[in-house]
Amino acid sequence: MKVVFDELYDRYHQDLYQFIFYMVKNKETAEDLIQEVYLKILKSLGTFKGDSSEKTWIFAIARHTTIDYFRSQKRKRNRISEFFDWYGQGHLLEDEEPLPDELVVLNDEMQAIYRCLDKCTIDQRSVLLLRYINQFSIQDTADILGFSISKVRTTQHRGLNVLRKYLTEDQKGGDAS
Repeated sequence: MKVVFDELYDRYHQDLYQFIFYMVKNKETAEDLIQEVYLKILKSLGTFKGDSSEKTWIFAIARHTTIDYFRSQKRKRNRISEFFDWYGQGHLLEDEEPLPDELVVLNDEMQAIYRCLDKCTIDQRSVLLLRYINQFSIQDTADILGFSISKVRTTQHRGLNVLRKYLTEDQKGGDAS
């Protein structure tokens, strides 16, 4: 089993890390999540049936782990907001801006793409990352996300339209919101 795991690690680690990193935009969080993904892979390696490619299976685990992380962060923010709601206003903090340590300092184009990807839905972002960053086929993307092929195509098209709109506005120096 160790040999199989080592082979999977060597074969997919870089792409897997890159996928998770692009989703969370934080090095430490990506490293924590990739550890969690590897634990899940180890636990379920014996039950992998081969209905899909191993790469598709691994990326599906990574996507679900990342979505679980986002859900837990949202619940954590809500609990903190409720705790500090001393006057019973019932208003939750609506801070969607990344924390300072979440900002990735890359070239200007990549920063613009990251900003625009944040405008996409989680499904659009997942499809775009899998298709264009990780270069999965439409079929593999559909398998990873549990979507139909037509839903992947539609989501990809809509995501590209969102990116195009916001990148155009970003280049003009305006705000497309």
